[in-house]
Amino acid sequence: MNLLLLEEADFIAADRAILRDRRLTHMQEVHRCEVGDSMRVGRIGGLMGSAEVLRLDADEAELRVTLDQPPPTKLPLTLVLALPRPKMLRRVFQTVAAMGVPRIVLVNSYRVEKSFWQTPFLEPEAIREQLILGLEQARDSVLPEIVIEKRFKPFVEDRLPAITEGTLGLVGHPGNYPPCPRGLDEPVTLAIGPEGGWIPYEIDLLGKSGLQPVQLGERILRVETAVTALLARLF
Repeated sequence: MNLLLLEEADFIAADRAILRDRRLTHMQEVHRCEVGDSMRVGRIGGLMGSAEVLRLDADEAELRVTLDQPPPTKLPLTLVLALPRPKMLRRVFQTVAAMGVPRIVLVNSYRVEKSFWQTPFLEPEAIREQLILGLEQARDSVLPEIVIEKRFKPFVEDRLPAITEGTLGLVGHPGNYPPCPRGLDEPVTLAIGPEGGWIPYEIDLLGKSGLQPVQLGERILRVETAVTALLARLF
């Protein structure tokens, strides 16, 4: 991890924290910390800074924490994502958190298998775990908002127009469409479909709600690859 994230429950005082879980193991086995060492830290949902190791035992570490730096700025983006297959979902959560996406809406699609919605990886604690791994990698302390919408049509017709208002609405889709724009400095609402792509009905409905199709070329990409490629190109 490139940033040690601290939970509210870790703090025993305004500038003191105790660690006893995987973060302690990481400090011992990866960073090989010793008393007096300094580490980059962040308070989840708050500021970032540094921490001095005051005490390091086999089962816990005590840190003196100084938080005086704002987290990095998030992208001006809402990502609407057709639910990927469960194994890929974990990697996607880490990727979007690392790249600074502030809001992700997981939606259903004709080509999303019903069984995907039963995965334990959609449990709140499982989602949070993957998001934290992404934040640790990128040195960020603010968790993205995750919204789950299991009904495509009501979401797109009733709630998506309010999300796209005041933003550039785009939907990634292979075909004879304009190339995805580059280097934007305006708010964007971006929809990315399942590996099999959106069906024509879905593209039409997304278009009526303000999202225009764009493409990245002839190649068909995995969801996690498409997410990374589109975000890197847009911003």
